Amino acid sequence: MTRPVLVGIDGSEESLDAVAAAAREAADRGCPLRIVHAFIWPMLHVQLTASALGPTEGGLLNQARTFLDEAVARAEATVPGLETDPELITGEALSVLAAESRDAVLTVVASRGLGGFSGLLLGSTAVHLAAHGESPVLVLRGRPDPQGPVVLGLDGSPQADGAVGFAFATAARRAAPLVALHAWSNWTPPAPRNPGDPMPLVTDLDRLQDDEQRLLAEALAGWQARYPQVQVERRLLRSRTRPALIEASRTAQLVVVGARGRGGFAGLLLGSTSQALLHHADCPVAVIRDVPADS
Repeated sequence: MTRPVLVGIDGSEESLDAVAAAAREAADRGCPLRIVHAFIWPMLHVQLTASALGPTEGGLLNQARTFLDEAVARAEATVPGLETDPELITGEALSVLAAESRDAVLTVVASRGLGGFSGLLLGSTAVHLAAHGESPVLVLRGRPDPQGPVVLGLDGSPQADGAVGFAFATAARRAAPLVALHAWSNWTPPAPRNPGDPMPLVTDLDRLQDDEQRLLAEALAGWQARYPQVQVERRLLRSRTRPALIEASRTAQLVVVGARGRGGFAGLLLGSTSQALLHHADCPVAVIRDVPADS
């Protein structure tokens, strides 16, 4: 059975934009689109049907069904004939979408929805899925209809391989160039030569630059041969990673990063770089964690 692209909706215009993006992703992959609305109200034991004093089309249940109908209509308008699978699932959005992501090839959400506080840059659902989702997560944010290359953020960690495969496969499907960006500085923690080795201290910047150049080449090894149609630009910058990727997002159509890198604390599920991009990138962001490399 073909795994679907999953999109979560809440009735907001932002979530309908996510449906349109998810429909295009599903069409590109040749798979169905699963549209899910998490319906928490039955758990709160409130009236779901229309009030006796109100219109017959009123009530929370009818509203939820309307959300799904609108989402299906947006998907059909975006990709006519696309197979859709809409479902209303009782539960709160964080746990429902995390569970649904187990069977998805990709999960798509808006950066903001109806819930939360209007002053926040990013909704809790997007953050939770990026940290706990069991498929790649695409968060819609930034400028409308972004153009440019797919930007891949690389740090040379073993966890980055899934992000590399995702970025190459996406660039190939979209016929877009790929920018493989690796930022380094004298604050960059160098990668140990062998697993279990202590983290070395390097003060020779020429040697460190050579090591980072080697690291970038090793991270891409084999992928360019697998996707010869993808035009790749290797971009090695002496800079801090977060501002370098946020700056690159201003002219990109998508930024792809791993959920965790080689820096920071191993116990964290979502690294500081991916969190910064989810809050500040000027284009959609795909966060990849422990998933097949070429999703």
